[in-house]
Amino acid sequence: MKLENLTPAKGSTKTSKRLGRGQGSGKGGTATRGTKGAQARAGYEHKIGFEGGQMPIQRRLPKFGFKNPTRVEYKAVNLSDLQALAEAAKASEINVSLMKDYGLAAKTDLVKVLGNGELTAAITVTADAFSKSAISKIEAAGGKAVVTE
Repeated sequence: MKLENLTPAKGSTKTSKRLGRGQGSGKGGTATRGTKGAQARAGYEHKIGFEGGQMPIQRRLPKFGFKNPTRVEYKAVNLSDLQALAEAAKASEINVSLMKDYGLAAKTDLVKVLGNGELTAAITVTADAFSKSAISKIEAAGGKAVVTE
């Protein structure tokens, strides 16, 4: 193998279009730019979203929707997850930092405990919010639901 024998892999390179090299090439004359106008000239730059004078798509389509800037998003954690966590961590108290350590929530998440699943362990759960069914199931198992400030 020599340096002068190296070639690109087959199909990895393409030959460039040779524009404006006479009528015989098939791409002479206007060089595939159409006829006249700013777009046919060298140095032409259009605005982002410009569609040649046609009404652009961002103006054709109506605005819709609403993003509430004060919305509070919670990461949902079910009672079945807390039961598994209580068995794995062998803890009688479960708080948000323990849930984050075991991967039930991300570092910046607010946690809301939901009532899906069964809870048999009598544990004290500290979280940012609880559903009514979660509170009733935690207290029925002999535990406590504590809301953080």
